[in-house]
Amino acid sequence: MFDGIDWGRADVWIAIAVLVVATAATRSTFWLIGHHITIPRRVGEMLRYAPACALAAIIAPDMLMEGQQVHFELSNLKLLSGIAATLFFVIRRNMLQTIVFGMLVFTGLRLLHVFQ
Repeated sequence: MFDGIDWGRADVWIAIAVLVVATAATRSTFWLIGHHITIPRRVGEMLRYAPACALAAIIAPDMLMEGQQVHFELSNLKLLSGIAATLFFVIRRNMLQTIVFGMLVFTGLRLLHVFQ
């Protein structure tokens, strides 16, 4: 992956240094000045849903898309596993168990699909 990079060139090291500084600056901003800024209560309530929204934005396309088309059929094993995991979470309310259960359902469906 990095075979074509000439590590002796100054511009490579300058680019790495700039990226390190930019990453450190953006990630440490709230840590350094976070106690001095008060977020309005409504914004704080909205930010509570950000991780769930990000997770849905990552998982939903993988679960629903096959190539460039939406795949809402019973042959979509990811969708069936997602539905089963959602029902499991509604009953149990445990995220780790839900992940394990969803993966077990998906693996079982794939094995059944392969051996048919």
